[in-house]
Amino acid sequence: MSPALTTDKPGPAEVADDAPVAVRLAHVHKSFGRPGAAQPVLDDISLSVRPGEFVCLLGASGCGKSTLLNLVAGLDRPTAGTIEVPGGRPALMFQEHALFPWLTAGRNIELALRLRGVPRAARRPEAERLLELVRLGGAYGKRVHELSGGMRQRVALARALAQDSRLLLMDEPFAALDAITRDVLHHELTRIWSETRLSVLFVTHNVREAVRLAERVVLLSSRPGRVAREWAVDIPQPRRIEDAAVADLSVEITEELRKEIRRHGQH
Repeated sequence: MSPALTTDKPGPAEVADDAPVAVRLAHVHKSFGRPGAAQPVLDDISLSVRPGEFVCLLGASGCGKSTLLNLVAGLDRPTAGTIEVPGGRPALMFQEHALFPWLTAGRNIELALRLRGVPRAARRPEAERLLELVRLGGAYGKRVHELSGGMRQRVALARALAQDSRLLLMDEPFAALDAITRDVLHHELTRIWSETRLSVLFVTHNVREAVRLAERVVLLSSRPGRVAREWAVDIPQPRRIEDAAVADLSVEITEELRKEIRRHGQH
């Protein structure tokens, strides 16, 4: 497969080959299984995220969203096609916080700093700065069991930011949280993104979450995953999940998601 994305009129998902991107996927396919019996999971995915852009990948369970994120993260390789991440390895935040319970909040962040090569003397000040950024100032010495679920996800976000990547990959990081905590973290993530202008590729199956957060929502079809449709979200930030404009666009996207689910025989 050619790494080039050829189009006379670049759309939101495909930008010109010479335009700066945070990540570019070109005709990416991914299959699992033995040769001759492999099952396609992703089929001909072409998608670009611009520097500083917040993009949500949306789709039903099993459509390949997490697989696509793992490919971008370098945790797996595509069966065909190319993936370019010009800024180097992205940071990745999982659904589970994956913090080491025997380390404090600060030490969990320092571990990422150490792996990045930050000198010992600079690690604690930087960890404390990142905790302040996620509104957990003073939590440096707290153990994981002393933190609520939302606080743990904030530490996990600070640890991801400690990797100093310009591309942040987020795999349903708020799915296990209650509605109020999730709402608070939506606000905090939007604030941090506005301050840092990171590029974010965020996976979710929650339509309202996608519309609340993203500048662009990309809907994947199921079995195998293809880019079915996308929407530019022209609603000023900060948004609230109950805002009328968020609700209206969510209804439109939900109907398209239902069509995809019916089309592929999922119930």
